[in-house]
Amino acid sequence: MLKNLKNTIGTPLQDIINDSRSLGVILILCALLSLVIANSGLGAQYSELWNYEFHFPEYLQLPHTVLHWINDGLMAVFFFLVGMEIKRELLEGELSEMKKAILPIFAAIGGMVVPAVLYSLFNKGVVYSHGWGIPMATDIAFSLGIASLLGKRVPVSLKIFLTALAIIDDLGAIAVIAIFYGGAIKWIMLGGAAITTGLIVLAAKRQIHFSLRLLLAVMLWYFIFNSGIHATVAGVLFAFTIPLRELTHLEHKLHVPVNFVIIPIFALANTAIMLPSNIMESLDTPLNFGILSGLVLGKPIGIVLFSYVLIQLKWAALPEQVSWTQLTGIGMLAGIGFTMSIFISTLAFTDPAAQDIAKISVLLASLLAVILGSLTFVFFSKTLTTKP
Repeated sequence: MLKNLKNTIGTPLQDIINDSRSLGVILILCALLSLVIANSGLGAQYSELWNYEFHFPEYLQLPHTVLHWINDGLMAVFFFLVGMEIKRELLEGELSEMKKAILPIFAAIGGMVVPAVLYSLFNKGVVYSHGWGIPMATDIAFSLGIASLLGKRVPVSLKIFLTALAIIDDLGAIAVIAIFYGGAIKWIMLGGAAITTGLIVLAAKRQIHFSLRLLLAVMLWYFIFNSGIHATVAGVLFAFTIPLRELTHLEHKLHVPVNFVIIPIFALANTAIMLPSNIMESLDTPLNFGILSGLVLGKPIGIVLFSYVLIQLKWAALPEQVSWTQLTGIGMLAGIGFTMSIFISTLAFTDPAAQDIAKISVLLASLLAVILGSLTFVFFSKTLTTKP
């Protein structure tokens, strides 16, 4: 997802597909389009489209609406791609050596812990307390896309730092989803998932054709979906079974369908929000303030604070040609929650009204993160290009 495909066609369309900046633009357009349609005369029909129910036999225990298939099914493919990226970085990328990995690891931890704490301070003892995982997430593609739009103002070393940080952030979000945002554990289904995972690992070691392993992965998804752990975790488990020799090929193959089909569909479906007429009053809630403070303030504070402590202890150093102000700017861009934060919003709350408030808050926070992060680089990057 993070690497551009080889430019083999040379057409303007291929250039757009290859450009990581384009995904951020597409996501913004999808969110705006969905909000406009949802609040137009077609709003009711648009909502019915995403909530259309499939009438499967109850014993099959499958997702029953279009929205559920997107969030539980298509997003498992997204997490499969994310999982492969994490594995590759751990094996041979920026996270393969502790010397290179320690700063983004600690920065990512700070960027998850501080937002969760700030959110919890606003929502302690209220019905929204379960949403503490929402502001922990960073949208890896969106944040990197904005960094790319800023061009040379963002040093290459800082883009690499953001990439590594966001991958660790994704790993943290996956763990949070698996542990805290599932249902009651069904041990028989979990046992079936464990056995299926073992079969996939064995098949990979014996170099059995990918199509058979994919069928086993579908079984794994079914078991996980019915186990009480969120179904998207199946995508990560399957990704971790992929041999290193296959990772790059599969990542390239999934880059376009995931980033330019699945994620835009997810954005359209999950931002189909009918804005209340008293929207300002609706947002006057600890849920909104918790998400805004977590993403807009918590992310940069956590990233910079944990990085500062690590560097003061001389366990790490700032990336080459990077200032503290620039690191703060990248921390602000890491506050772009979008895909992951919206996704966790759908898991944290069952009440549609709470989900809508959370999604609107994520959109507002992500917009503020884009503006503040961009302004930081526009006004300070040209003069602060070396370490203080």
